[in-house]
Amino acid sequence: MTDVIFREAVRADLPAVIALLADDVLGKARDFTEVDAAYERAFADITADARNHLIVADEAGELVGCMQITYIPGLGRHGSERSLIESVRVRSDLRGRGLGRRMMEWAVDQARQRGCALVQLTTDKTRADAHRFYCGLGFVASHEGMKLPL
Repeated sequence: MTDVIFREAVRADLPAVIALLADDVLGKARDFTEVDAAYERAFADITADARNHLIVADEAGELVGCMQITYIPGLGRHGSERSLIESVRVRSDLRGRGLGRRMMEWAVDQARQRGCALVQLTTDKTRADAHRFYCGLGFVASHEGMKLPL
């Protein structure tokens, strides 16, 4: 995993990214493995927005991980931006080798360089391993998140 680079996703990466999203216990129920108009539209919206970044972990031209980073402006914390990290995935056969840690450290470093006041994320309450992982990186479960499916 030493030759992994982190870069902005391009359209050709989309099939591999949605495969990563679907290759997950929860993702199997919410994501598909075929690129359709909804994924195309979402990818176009993400790449058109300067505050949104779909990042891939690329090892010799092969996608081994992904995450979406959104920078949110706000008045709180003296008008600071915050970084929201979502859809973090590492290819299932490569989990447990430190790639997720490298991805998150890279994302936090990007937020720090940008001047963000904090980095935030949500993780499903059923993901005990993910909770331990994020706590090990210094994240604190300081708030109760809520969602309303539409």
